[in-house]
Amino acid sequence: MSDQKHLSMISEFDSKIYDGIRAVLAEARTKVFNTANTAMVIAYWEIGQQITEAIGNRAEYGKQLLQFLSEQLTAEFGKGFTVRNLRAMRQFYDTFPIRHALRAELTWTHYRLLIRVEEPSRREFYLSESADLGWTSRQLERQINSFYYERLLATQKEHRPEIAGEIFKLEPKRDKDYIFKDPYILEFLDLKENTKYSENELEQGLIDKLQEFLLELGKGFSFVSRQKRITTESGEHYYIDLVFYNYILKCFIVIDLKAGKLTYQDIGQIDFYVRLFDDKVKQDNDNPTIGIVLCTNKDESIAKYSVLADNENLFASKYRLYLPTEEELKEKLQQERELIEHNLKEEEENK
Repeated sequence: MSDQKHLSMISEFDSKIYDGIRAVLAEARTKVFNTANTAMVIAYWEIGQQITEAIGNRAEYGKQLLQFLSEQLTAEFGKGFTVRNLRAMRQFYDTFPIRHALRAELTWTHYRLLIRVEEPSRREFYLSESADLGWTSRQLERQINSFYYERLLATQKEHRPEIAGEIFKLEPKRDKDYIFKDPYILEFLDLKENTKYSENELEQGLIDKLQEFLLELGKGFSFVSRQKRITTESGEHYYIDLVFYNYILKCFIVIDLKAGKLTYQDIGQIDFYVRLFDDKVKQDNDNPTIGIVLCTNKDESIAKYSVLADNENLFASKYRLYLPTEEELKEKLQQERELIEHNLKEEEENK
């Protein structure tokens, strides 16, 4: 038998072994997630039940109890037990009082969205559709906000499949290999988040270089965080690629990186991040947050600075003295993208 044929047989055999092992791990990982998710949902339902039964109609006592529970539970179990979250657990029990009617396919994030749907028939519809069709929580939120239920009822029967199919055109179903992105599961299991989950190799490499570049070139920059998580009042999680603080300008700088072309949605998103950061993180003595959205399209690298409309013109002019110019950012991004893509191509060819 020739060495080449022998190597070919080994390769085919190895591939089959790998596929078999991968299938075992993928199934086990899914089971672990499902088990953890079910345990978390049931635990939060039971917490809501105990709180509801303890408070009854005593509103004042309820405020004191929730504050006490929040402090004690946070001290012992970590994140996830703010007064707001405990209220959500109580509302969860009030909205779904029959425990065995809970759907194992739905996460805590799904249920947080569902308890805000007031009309029972609409809520039951969204619950069933989410569980039966495998909607992610993001897809569920989109359907609720786009009045999917009402649009479906107002559409003639023969055209309803078109409305129903919209969601899967807008966003594909979530890959099971990435199920542990769920921040609530990570909090519940007391696991640390991996800040590289949401970045591909190109984006991650660019962020690495961008962080070094800004610290080197920008005046007064101090690194704060990567993949900074900000949570809204409704419990939705958002991640900001890079966060710096400039001690000369006395403000935060939040940066969002896009590997494709810049869109108007990207501009709206960085503006949303800026407003959210100002609401959740900025202190009274800080100046308004600066947002930068960077596009690394091969043909054109674009840098856009976003400052809230009510900022003083003086501040808007001043910050440009301490930030790298758009041209400097464009040039750096273009150079680093070409270098990273070249290195990745070489690694692929050498495999």
